[in-house]
Amino acid sequence: MTTNEMTEKIDELRELETMQAELKEMIESIKDELKAELITLDVEELEVGTNIIRYTTVLSQRFDSTTFKKKMPEIYTAYLKQVTSKRFSIA
Repeated sequence: MTTNEMTEKIDELRELETMQAELKEMIESIKDELKAELITLDVEELEVGTNIIRYTTVLSQRFDSTTFKKKMPEIYTAYLKQVTSKRFSIA
């Protein structure tokens, strides 16, 4: 691939990433409107035409690794493992 072709690809990529960010904002805005309506109606589930929208409370339990690391650093360190990955970026 030539330098010009790579430059064009980078420009195209940046344009698509901008479009993606704009679409993500629009999607989140619509979701927020729907959530607000469910809150206003004081319901967690609503049938709308052929769709069912839900905004439910979910309880979960997660391991608090920060506190564990502070209270038991030797055990925490003993179970660490090194992971290799690759990162792509354009500056």
